[in-house]
Amino acid sequence: MTATDVARIQEVGAAALAWLSAHRDEFALGEGALAADGQVDATWKPLGELAQTCASVCAGTPVGDPLHEAAAGLLRFAWRQTGQGELFLHLQRLEPFATYPLEIYSVFASAGLRHPGYETAAAVTARTRGWRLTEQDPTRRLGVLKAERRGGVHRADDAELVLRHTWLGGRPEPWTFERSAGYALTHVVFHLTDWGRAPDALPADLSEYLAHWLPAWLDTCLDAGMWDLSCELLVVAASLPDPPDPGVLRDAWPRIAGAQCASGALPQQEYGDGREPDFLHCYHSTLMAAFAAAQCLTRLTAEATAGTGGHHRYRGQGVPG
Repeated sequence: MTATDVARIQEVGAAALAWLSAHRDEFALGEGALAADGQVDATWKPLGELAQTCASVCAGTPVGDPLHEAAAGLLRFAWRQTGQGELFLHLQRLEPFATYPLEIYSVFASAGLRHPGYETAAAVTARTRGWRLTEQDPTRRLGVLKAERRGGVHRADDAELVLRHTWLGGRPEPWTFERSAGYALTHVVFHLTDWGRAPDALPADLSEYLAHWLPAWLDTCLDAGMWDLSCELLVVAASLPDPPDPGVLRDAWPRIAGAQCASGALPQQEYGDGREPDFLHCYHSTLMAAFAAAQCLTRLTAEATAGTGGHHRYRGQGVPG
C-alpha cells in the first residue's frame, strides 16, 4: 500500500466520523426508549451500533489519533444517553428476558464503562431456565454468549457447537454466498474475534476458507454497490490472522471513497441518483465505513511495524471513561 492509499483510507474514516459527530443527536434515546411498545430498531439499535463501532475504533487506534478522539467522544455521548448505565437496569425490570439490553450494555462494559447494579440483576435472570432456553439463530446465540462474558455472566455453553451451525461455521459452497449469508458471516467473525481485536481467535479452517473466498465476495458486493456489506467484509479482511492481500484493500477503498457523500455519509446501497439518503438509510453503512477504515489502518500499521522489526501491540489503547 502506498502513502496515497493509506491517506485515502484515513480520509474516508475521518469523514465518516465527522458525519456521525454532526448527526449524533439523531442517535439520542427519545422518550419511547422505555415504552412498552417502543421501537427498539429506531432507538436502542442505532445507539448500540454507534457504541460498538466507536468502542472498536478506540480499541484499535492510539490515544491522540484523530479517529480515536472522535470515536471516544461519541462513545461517551452514547454512555450518557443510557444514564451511565442506569437505563439498562430499568430495561431489565421491563423486559427481563430480552437479550438486547445485555448485548448493548456489553459493548460499554468492553470499554470499561460498567453499571454493577445492572450486572447483578442480569446475572440473576441469566441463571433461569427461561433465559437459557430462549430460542435464537446460531449467529445471534454467539453474540449473546459474547455479551454474557463481557457483561460478567458466566455459564457453560458449547460455543463451538453453536459456531458449527452458522453459515460460516459450516463452510458452505462459496457460490451460495448472498446478502443474508454475508451479514451472517461478518457477524460471526465479529463475535469470534471480539470485533477485530483478537484475530487469532478465529479457527484455522475458517481463516483459510475466508482468506480464499472473501476477495471474490467483496468484489461482488462492490460491483453491486452494496457499500454497507462491503465495509463489513473489509473489517473481516483486516481481522484475519494472516494479513489480507494488499491488492484487496488497494482495489476496494477507491470505490468506497467514490461512493461516500461529500458530507461523509455512506449510503447502504448504490441508488444512482446522487442524493444523500436519510439517516436510517446511511447511519449503519457510515458506521461501518469508520470501523473498516480504523481496522484496516490498524492492520497496516501492525504489518509495517512488524516489517521493520519493531514491537507492535495489536490491541489499541482503550477508551477514557
